[in-house]
This record gives sequence, structure tokens and C-alpha cells, in this order.
Amino acid sequence: MSKAIETTKTLRASTLKLVEGLSVEQLNKIPAGFNNNIIWNLGHMVAAQQGLCYARLGVETRIEDSFFERYKPGTKPEAHVTEVEIEEIKALLVSTIDQLESDYNKDVFKEYPAFTTRYGVELACVEDAINFLPFHDGLHMGYMMALKRAI
Repeated sequence: MSKAIETTKTLRASTLKLVEGLSVEQLNKIPAGFNNNIIWNLGHMVAAQQGLCYARLGVETRIEDSFFERYKPGTKPEAHVTEVEIEEIKALLVSTIDQLESDYNKDVFKEYPAFTTRYGVELACVEDAINFLPFHDGLHMGYMMALKRAI
């Protein structure tokens, strides 16, 4: 299991490097032809991981409910994100994966209600969800690369 978590940590570190130096305005900009922005993608990576690995099991998420509701799957940017909120999102991108690793090692996760993602991937246990994270984060990193070129 540690390989998927380590891969996710590496992807998230690379994602933070990708957005390094971008202004608040650039992170919030929704270019023509897109329906979200860079900062929403960062927040969504956190919320999706929390939903897949915690909320789906009935385990309390490690983020505020309001954060989860703002960035969960099916949402889109609704408001300008401030510099303070941006720093919080960047910190959560790292801390939530560290917390996931700790919680997994403490055997916090039990029964997992199986489901199939919108990409056709069946997740039947928390290990499946954790193994799905690098795909999901990589997909959103790709979106952010395209968004960065468009701003």
C-alpha cells in the first residue's frame, strides 16, 4: 500500500511545483473553454481523496465540511479564493495524504461500500481507493497543466 501513497505524495509535490509562482488571479482564472480553474483542481484533489477514503466509509473527514462541500466531485468554482485559502489548500494537499497514511497504518478503515467510479474503475475496499488516487491526482495535474498554458 505504501507505493500508492508514496506515488500520490510525489504527484502532489510535483503539482505544487507546477503552480509555484502563480498569482492569486492566475490560480482563480477560468480560461475560455474551461469550467474550472487551477485552485479548484487543487482543492478537488483534497476533497476527492477525503470522500473516497473517509466519507464513503462513514469515517469523519480530516477537513472541514464546508471545504468538502466546496470542492467535492460535481462542484465547480463558485467564488474567488483568497491567498489565505490558497495556502490552506496547498497545506492540505500534503497533510491529508500524510494523515491518510497514518490512519491506514492505524487500521482506521473497515468495511468499504463497493462502487464503480465514473471512469469504470471498481473500488471494493479502501486499498482500491488508495490505489486509485494516483490516477485521479494525475488526471487533475494534467488539467492544471492545460489551464496553466491557457492563462
